[in-house]
Amino acid sequence: MKGLQPLKHVPGGFAIASSLWPLFSKVQGIHAEACATCLPLEGRSAPSALARFTQGPTSVSALSALKLFRPRKPRRQTNAAKKSPQSPPARPSLSRLRQLFSEGRYQEILAEVPASKDAPPYFDLYRGLSLAKLNRWEAAEAAFEAGHAKQPGNERFLVELAGVDFRLHRASRAKADLRAALALRPGDSYARNFLAALYFLEGNLEAALENWNRIGQPRITALHLLPQPRLRNSLLERAFAFPPLGTLRLADLRATEARLANLGLFPRCRFDLVPSAPGAYAVDFLSTERAGWGAGKLDALASLFRDIPVAVTPEYYNLAGAAVNFRSYFRWDDNKRRVWARVSLPLGQDPRWRFTLYADARNENWNLSRTFLGASQPLAGLNMQRIELSPELRWVPSGRWTSQARVVYAYRRFRDVQDVLPQAAGFFTDGGSLEYRLRTDVALLRVPDRRLTLGASARGGFGKEFARGLGAFGRLEGSARLRWFPRATGDDYETSLRLRAGRFFGSATLDQLYQLGVERDNDLWMRGISGTHDGRKGHAPLGREFLLWNWETYKTIFSSWYVNVQLGPFTDIGRLRDPSGDFGSRYWLWDPGLECKFRLFGDVVVRVSYGRDLHSGSGAFYETASRAAPSE
Repeated sequence: MKGLQPLKHVPGGFAIASSLWPLFSKVQGIHAEACATCLPLEGRSAPSALARFTQGPTSVSALSALKLFRPRKPRRQTNAAKKSPQSPPARPSLSRLRQLFSEGRYQEILAEVPASKDAPPYFDLYRGLSLAKLNRWEAAEAAFEAGHAKQPGNERFLVELAGVDFRLHRASRAKADLRAALALRPGDSYARNFLAALYFLEGNLEAALENWNRIGQPRITALHLLPQPRLRNSLLERAFAFPPLGTLRLADLRATEARLANLGLFPRCRFDLVPSAPGAYAVDFLSTERAGWGAGKLDALASLFRDIPVAVTPEYYNLAGAAVNFRSYFRWDDNKRRVWARVSLPLGQDPRWRFTLYADARNENWNLSRTFLGASQPLAGLNMQRIELSPELRWVPSGRWTSQARVVYAYRRFRDVQDVLPQAAGFFTDGGSLEYRLRTDVALLRVPDRRLTLGASARGGFGKEFARGLGAFGRLEGSARLRWFPRATGDDYETSLRLRAGRFFGSATLDQLYQLGVERDNDLWMRGISGTHDGRKGHAPLGREFLLWNWETYKTIFSSWYVNVQLGPFTDIGRLRDPSGDFGSRYWLWDPGLECKFRLFGDVVVRVSYGRDLHSGSGAFYETASRAAPSE
């Protein structure tokens, strides 16, 4: 049906517009390019406001040149035919409907263009616009749907339907209509602007920018820091990848977020756009900053004593405003004594580069009676002492990539090793080792409008044991994580899927083995298996090859400025083996359970979980606390 272009000459639907002005007061920049059914076209005449729909002259003579609206020459009629009362009434012309609409005579339009399956599409359009002007939204929706059914290739009806959906508080349907319209006409800046505005009102800045950037928007006029960070201006300015004047690009925003995360000072931060002029915005950077002992007295106390009664964690941030951070950990547990500390700072006043120096010392008692088969008698009283020194360099080239390199020197000593078979003695050999490690993290997929991300990580290392009989070794590990927020706003029903695998090559000592279980010094969690027994390590499976799958979904049950509480089920599936046969699990591990996650003051995350090991029938109750990662 030839009628696609004529509808573009129909005046923009001012009907729905006037009633929605207050709802879009936050996005003044959209007003100048507003959708006909959603936003007022303030201060503009009808011809200029309809630049989006007009491809040429809007005069009646020009319209008559189009085939669909070209008046047909009437056939000669007899006098009898002229007098016949059964002759159908003449249809109103497009020019008459335009005049009636511009004069606000909506009831007359409804009288002259009744709903009909045989009516041309522009009848349905004007009928829908008039009904919308009278706030009869459901009837307007029916008119637009009728027009769309007659002319499915015209995106105009979908855009007008999106306006009705928004007016009826059906944002998800409005977005679906606009996406369908853009599928018909990807270059439609009018619909793209409207879609970006909807995401912006929902607080989904990434999805809004993804759409705005395709039409060269939004224009930034200023950057406001609320509150002003204590970080030096030289560092802070280089942390922002986007200019304070210009176009805010999504890639620049992500790069900025990655650089800020690399500084380790902002556990909570977000960017907001505030209209400053038609089509222009100021950027507000809202943040909670770690400074000194924490982001405040309550945060400092919660951080210091988060592992009481077994440990304390003194930490000091942003020394002299230079993003120099100090973190430490002191644990006095009789069976798992540990002290570690690390100091980190940006290199060359560049937030993309960060240098960290680690020091770690442990004195641990192990009970391997249930997990080690390479002894003639159960090995239940092993003691291991270990010291590690490690410099690390981390680089953030963009918002998508992160790389780091690390050199690790470790020295270990074992005591009370008894009745170990000769072929398994290498696991308990005293001596030092030197290892070089590389790691790269990449964002494989980001779908802002669906609030879905897929990231991957690859890690590798190689080194040498200096003890006789051990020699060179290496490791290779990989992981992928899918994270999804199914709702348009908030973090309700947050879902995470993570798959990890790794293998250690060559001879390994006990401290280099992977472990599947919950324990403070281990991040490969099987939450139905405790990593300790009677306070001693060695209860969870150990080995040089592992495969681990973690799934969890959280429902937010309470949220306030000082605490956020989430509760949900999880399932952990894993397998661990060792080529020697002295360690490893003999079967697949399946651990379902329930976890509650507390976020205190936006910075400390406390996890309390109970998991059940389906194979053994035993369960594990576990609690741990840590600093919040930037993504949490």
